[in-house]
Amino acid sequence: MDFTLDKRHLLQQQLYRSFAENEIKPLAKEMDEAEAYDMELLKKLQRYGFFGIPYSREYGGGGSDTLGYTLCMEEVSKIDASTGITISVHTSLCCSCINQFGTSEQKERFLRPLIDGSKIGCYGLTEPGAGSDVQGAQTVAVKDGDNYAITGSKIFTTNSGFADICVVFALTDRSVPAAKGLTAFIVDLKEMPGITVSDNIQRMGLRAASNCIVSYDNVRVPADRVLGSVGGGFKIAMKALDCGRIGIAAQAVGIAQGALDEAIKYAKERKQFGRPITAFQNSQFRIAEMQTKIDAARLMTWRAAVAEDNGEAFGPLAAKAKLFASDVANEVTRFAVQLMGGYGYCREYPVERAMRDAKITEIYEGTSEVMKMVIAGSMKLK
Repeated sequence: MDFTLDKRHLLQQQLYRSFAENEIKPLAKEMDEAEAYDMELLKKLQRYGFFGIPYSREYGGGGSDTLGYTLCMEEVSKIDASTGITISVHTSLCCSCINQFGTSEQKERFLRPLIDGSKIGCYGLTEPGAGSDVQGAQTVAVKDGDNYAITGSKIFTTNSGFADICVVFALTDRSVPAAKGLTAFIVDLKEMPGITVSDNIQRMGLRAASNCIVSYDNVRVPADRVLGSVGGGFKIAMKALDCGRIGIAAQAVGIAQGALDEAIKYAKERKQFGRPITAFQNSQFRIAEMQTKIDAARLMTWRAAVAEDNGEAFGPLAAKAKLFASDVANEVTRFAVQLMGGYGYCREYPVERAMRDAKITEIYEGTSEVMKMVIAGSMKLK
C-alpha cells in the first residue's frame, strides 16, 4: 500500500482537524464533567456530514471511503473520544448493517436519513448476561402474523439516549445456537411502544457519550424491518464488528496522539532542575518510544482500512490494528500523565480524561482477548 495520503485525504484530514479544534475542543471538558453530550454540537456534526463519511452520495453520504472515515475518527478522538464513539457506533455499526444487508427499500427508508444527517443510529447486541459471548443472548423475537414481538434488554447501547434508529438483534429460534437463531431488526427507538431507554450508565471514561440500557417489552416490529434473512443476524453482527474495529483502532490512535501532544507541549515549558523536562534524555527517549508506537498503530489501522476499501478480507487486519492500537493508547496516556506529574493527574488538563477514555478501547467492539482469538483463528494454528 501507499504510505502517504493523497490530496483528497489530506484535505479531509485538515477539515476534520480544524473542526475538532474549533468546535469540539471548547466543549470537551465541559461535556465530560456534565456527563452529557451537547445537542447543539451533535446537530453541527449532522449538518456538516460527519455521520455519512464513507457512504454513497446516492443516499446522501459523503462519498468517501473507510480510510477517510478513519482520519475523521483519529482527528476527532485526539480532542474528544466521546465524540469519536458517537460517530463510530452510528457509522461503523448501525449504518454498515443496513448498507451491507438492507434491501433497496430499507436503504431508502432508513439508511438515507442516517447518513444524510437527519437521524442518529445505534446498535443493540450486548446484553447484561451476554457480552463477548453472543451465544448467551436472551432477547427474543416471536413471530405474530406480519409482525415480530421483541422482548428483552440490551446494555451499553451507545447513542441510545438520543438515537432515532437502532439495529437490534434478537433470537427468532431458541432451539438452535445464537449463531443460527439470531435475527437483526431495524427499530424506531422514539416511536415504537414498549421501548424504554434508561438514564446514562455512569462510567469511568467516555462520560459525555450517551450509553444506556434499552428494554424491549413486547415491541411489535413489522416483518419488513427484518434486516437480511431470518436467522442470519449473527453474520450481520460480526461483519459490523469487523468494520467497527477499524474505527476503534483509529480512535485509540487519536487518543494516544492527542495525549502525547499535550504532554510534550507542557513538558517543553515546565522546568525541573533548571531545564525543561524535554531536555532530559530520559524524557526524550520515552517520547520517541511512544511516538514510534503511535505511528505503528496508525499504519496498521490504515492498512486495515485500505483492505476494506479494496474489498479484501480485512477482519484479521482490523483485529490486529485494534489489539495493538488500544494497548498503545493505554500505555501512551499513562506515560502522558506521568510526564506531566501532578498536573497530569488533575482534571484541568485533558491527559487525565484521555487516560480514562483509553481503557474502553481494549473492551468494546470485542475485548483484546477476543481480538487474539480472531487473529489466532486466521492463522490456522489447529
